[in-house]
Amino acid sequence: MTMAKKKTVPKSEPKRARKSEGASKTSSKAPSTSKAASKSASSAAQKLGATDKPERAALLHSMLLQRRFEERTAEAYALGRIGGFCHLYIGQEACGTGAISLLREDDYVITTYRDHGQALARGISPRAIMAELFGRSDGVARGKGGSMHIFDRNTNFLGGHGIVGGHVPI
Repeated sequence: MTMAKKKTVPKSEPKRARKSEGASKTSSKAPSTSKAASKSASSAAQKLGATDKPERAALLHSMLLQRRFEERTAEAYALGRIGGFCHLYIGQEACGTGAISLLREDDYVITTYRDHGQALARGISPRAIMAELFGRSDGVARGKGGSMHIFDRNTNFLGGHGIVGGHVPI
């Protein structure tokens, strides 16, 4: 029994060479962008320019505070120090910080069950929130709300709701 010998096909230029050659041909032309995309990018740059350096530093500080707080919360939950459910806000810090930074002091905040970061962005003390998570009486809801139901009348933070979308009608 003999096996048929495979034909070898001569290799042409490597793909990289062809791609770079094609790229050099088109690189002399400016990339075509729509006017809307260009205007949108310009608008975003103007809005960022409208915030001053201290305001941007405060927003960054808020996001970093939320991230560090949530990392400590995850550690405490893993050690069994926080009872019940604990839904972290890691990766969503910019959303809450940006939205809450535009609210007035008399505006109300109603959230879903991932509310630690938003509570911090609203100005509630990290110590009071952590005390709430630990079920202590010096927590923002006297230790009765836990992770999902942070509430603070002083900052108009009406807490998280455990039912997804349950806060929308309110």
